[in-house]
Amino acid sequence: MAEYSYYICDVFTEQRFGGNPLAVIPDARGLSDAQMQQVAREFNLSETTFVLPPEQGHTRRVRIFTPKTEIPFAGHPNIGTAYVLAKQGLLDADPTHADGVQVVFEESAGMVPIHIHMQASEVMRCELQAPSPLLIGQALSSGLLAAALSLPPEVVVTTVHQPHVASVGLPFVICQLANRAALRRVRIDLAALDIIQVRGITPDIHAYVLTPDETDFDIHARMFAPFGGVAEDPATGSANCALVALLSHYDSSSDGHFRWRISQGADMGRPSVLEARTEKRAGKVAGVWIGGSSVMVAKGTIHV
Repeated sequence: MAEYSYYICDVFTEQRFGGNPLAVIPDARGLSDAQMQQVAREFNLSETTFVLPPEQGHTRRVRIFTPKTEIPFAGHPNIGTAYVLAKQGLLDADPTHADGVQVVFEESAGMVPIHIHMQASEVMRCELQAPSPLLIGQALSSGLLAAALSLPPEVVVTTVHQPHVASVGLPFVICQLANRAALRRVRIDLAALDIIQVRGITPDIHAYVLTPDETDFDIHARMFAPFGGVAEDPATGSANCALVALLSHYDSSSDGHFRWRISQGADMGRPSVLEARTEKRAGKVAGVWIGGSSVMVAKGTIHV
């Protein structure tokens, strides 16, 4: 039996017990794939990260597990892992540097650059760049998505895009709803998710509402991945990256920089704030970034 240190932080929030909780094993050397999965199942958070020495000359190799499976990329695990490593002084970098700290995590989806913003040696926020270009997958009917969300079909908005799969490292079904009342009423229908899965689509659904007239947020969102062991996620960086990349793709501008402030998790009692931006050049999405704050919650030792 071996002992491994762990840290738990809340990501995409400045308030403890808000945002999305994450468990980080900062030195996972010696753990097998099966043991990593067991540890992730034991923590039973939406994700747990396992930090390893780099294999391609970058900062660290990071593996990400849900309670059920390993995934190639995710947003809040990257933000939270960078925060923990910087907070605990585990990075070979000058925390007082005026430009902050730049790290690159090696993951199955590719390289994930993360900028750690520092102030007086304190970690203020982290921002990642998505590892993959925007990929747009299968479209789904409004009726099927409405059934999956237990909503009437008329509240599914299709003026900008049909519900369909989008990814910048991890695929999600992206679906726009008419208003926040509809978003609050969402209840997942597992039978409808089965139908989606039979079509070869992972039924992780990211539903959103555009709220450009609000002073606090441009987007309100909820993400559901019950087949992946996450009934609802309080803050999903990878899904929101895919969402803003999709919105940029459908924007009529050929070039430009776009920004969104996103609220997620409020309807489940864990309010989260995600700040996303994109760059578009010559009609194509050239870059996608998402960032936010984190707070430390707990630390300890797990026996494996």
